[in-house]
Amino acid sequence: MNYHTATELAQIGNHSDKQTGAVSAPIYLSTTFSHPELGHSTGYDYTRTKNPTRTILEEALAKLEGGSHGIVTSSGMSAIQLVFNYFPAKSEFLVSRDLYGGSYRYFQELERQSAAVFHYFDDFDSLKSQLTEKIDAVFLETPTNPLMQEVSIADTAKLAQQKQSLLIVDNTFSTPLRQQPLKAGADIVVHSGTKFLSGHNDILAGVVVAKDSDIGEKLAWLSNTTGPTLSSFDSWLFIRSLKTLKVRFEQQERNAQEIAEALGQFPQVEKVLYPGIGGMISFLVTDASKITHFLTQLQLITFAESLGGVETLITYPTTQTHADIPQELRESYGLTDNLLRLSIGIEDSQDLLTDLTQAFNVFDD
Repeated sequence: MNYHTATELAQIGNHSDKQTGAVSAPIYLSTTFSHPELGHSTGYDYTRTKNPTRTILEEALAKLEGGSHGIVTSSGMSAIQLVFNYFPAKSEFLVSRDLYGGSYRYFQELERQSAAVFHYFDDFDSLKSQLTEKIDAVFLETPTNPLMQEVSIADTAKLAQQKQSLLIVDNTFSTPLRQQPLKAGADIVVHSGTKFLSGHNDILAGVVVAKDSDIGEKLAWLSNTTGPTLSSFDSWLFIRSLKTLKVRFEQQERNAQEIAEALGQFPQVEKVLYPGIGGMISFLVTDASKITHFLTQLQLITFAESLGGVETLITYPTTQTHADIPQELRESYGLTDNLLRLSIGIEDSQDLLTDLTQAFNVFDD
C-alpha cells in the first residue's frame, strides 16, 4: 500500500524485525553472516556487500526518490566518486559552473590525471550550446551552491536524452520533498546525506539513487568492489533521522522564507539569493571588510561549514566551502568575497532575526 510521504518516512524500518516485533529497526553490527549450507545464503554474506540495517535505509531512499536502487556511502564525496566511477576513462562531462568546491576539486583532479574531461555551463542556454554527442553525462546542481541558480531538470533531461547523455542531479539542497529528479527525467541522483536528509550534524554519509535497474546494479557492484561503505550504526542513525525529515525541512523552509524576506530590508545587504524553497539562503553584504567582525558578533547562529542541520549555520564560501576554486574564476561567475551563506535551522525565526539584526550593527561602526 502506498502512503503519503510523511507516513512513509515515519514508518521506515517499522515491522522489519518479525522475530521480536521491535519498532525501532535493529542495528546489525556483524561484519559477516553464516551460511546455512554450502551454496546457500541468507541473502547476507559480508557487510561491505550488504547489511540488513543498511538495506532498510537504501530501500527507503530509493522509494523516496522514485528510483530502482539506492546506495548509501561514507560521505557525499564518496557518493559522487562512485557515480563518476561508473563511466569509462576519458569520458566527457558537462557540469554546473557554480557548484560545491569539493566537487570542483575532485573534477580538477580527474582532469589532472587525464581520467576525464569537464566542460562548464553557466545557465540553460550555455548548457544547450555545449551539449553534443561527445558528452557522456550532464551533472547538475539545482539550486546551485552557493548562488542558488536553478536549471530545469525536465528540460535538461530532454536535451540529454536527444544526445544519449546521462543526467546526474545533486539534490542535496532541495531534497526529494521539493524535487524528484528521476521522475523529471534524470538518470542518477546524488546527495550529501550529511545535510538535510540526516539533518543533525552528527552523521557523515552519501546517497546515490539510480532510476534504471541496469545502472543501479552496476553502481551497487562498484560500491561492493571499491568499498565506500556506510557503517550499520550510521545507517541506523540515518534511518532515525529520516523519520523527521518532513517536519524538519518544512520548519527550516518556513524560517528561511521569513528570513530571506527580512534580509532584503537590511541596508547592509546588497542582494539576497533565495530560490523560494528550501532552507538555504545566500546574501551579499555592502562591505566585505566588515564580515570578520560581523561573524564574531553572532551569538545564536554558528559560524561553521556544512548545512542542513537543525541548528542555523553561517558559512563564508570564499575561505571555507569554495576555497579550492581560484579567486579569479569564482569572481567571474559571481562568487565574490562579500557573499555569505546561511543554512537555516528549526529555531524560532524571530530569535534568528534578532541575532542577525544585532550583528549587522557592526556595519555602522
